[in-house]
Amino acid sequence: MPYLTSPVVPAGTLARTAQPTLPTGDGLLLRPWQARDAPAVHAAFQDPVMHQWHIRAADSEEEVAGWIAQWQTCWKEENQAQWAVVGADTGELLGRVALRQIVLGDGVAEVAYWTVARARGRGVAVRATTTLSRWALDEIGLHRLELSHATDNEASCRVAVKAGFAPEGTRRSALLHPDGWHDMHLHARVRGD
Repeated sequence: MPYLTSPVVPAGTLARTAQPTLPTGDGLLLRPWQARDAPAVHAAFQDPVMHQWHIRAADSEEEVAGWIAQWQTCWKEENQAQWAVVGADTGELLGRVALRQIVLGDGVAEVAYWTVARARGRGVAVRATTTLSRWALDEIGLHRLELSHATDNEASCRVAVKAGFAPEGTRRSALLHPDGWHDMHLHARVRGD
């Protein structure tokens, strides 16, 4: 049975090209992950704040190297796209921004981010998320980006709102963290916002 609508973004749109480096225009670069980033990612995941708001731990640099290899493969599979957020002049790792759960045919993806401890409070997550969102909506042609965070994570909520993601509601008891089930705020940004 045929669909009555065409795919929003045709399959192969990402896989046909190399993952781009995206400048924010204000001192940051979003660049594809490299194997040499493993020590910095491992160090970032030793931060107690990462343990509080993320459901994954990094036990070794070797484990993180496996994540990075997987992130590189996911671009070609078009199901996620992950970037290192680095200082444009220094190359220093400041965080990560990603499109997860990409469904090109439906034109949707989920945005996720984190920052290293020393980068917090500097607008890194907002600038990276805004840049990624513009690229995904305006250049790739996605229609809707969703973003979820634990309702108790006020800093992440501020990032979402400042990056143009409108609050849409609360998903009750939606994600299991080490300290129990968390309600999650749902935000979204659609093309034209």
